[in-house]
Amino acid sequence: MTTTHERVAAALARIPYARFIGLRVDLKGDELTLVMPFGDHLVGNPMLPALHGGVVGALLEMTALTQLAIASKTETFPKTIDIGIDYLRSGRPVDTFARARVVKIGRRIANVQAEAWQGERGQPIATLHGHFLTPEEERGA
Repeated sequence: MTTTHERVAAALARIPYARFIGLRVDLKGDELTLVMPFGDHLVGNPMLPALHGGVVGALLEMTALTQLAIASKTETFPKTIDIGIDYLRSGRPVDTFARARVVKIGRRIANVQAEAWQGERGQPIATLHGHFLTPEEERGA
């Protein structure tokens, strides 16, 4: 029998972009943290250097989707309806962490917030607010 941690890690391993950015899973109970180890291929502005905004956005979206899948107790990832990302400061060339909080799971739509940080969690580099279509087995379809 596989653990939740193993199932989440295996699910992310099936996503090519998650493999490309090197996402790792840290799961303690139902609290998920995704870790994106720094790599030169993640730099968008080599002059600073700073992480590419698309990489940070993808980290946040995958964190929100994964946390929602855990909260829904489902094997399938929900579908993204819309997301808004606030970029608060440049991502430095160091490891980046992200966590999400499921605000509400309705019959069809879930509301999720996520944040990414480096070093101090109290100083996020970006935040996400998103709406996701709940998996069909949750809706009884």
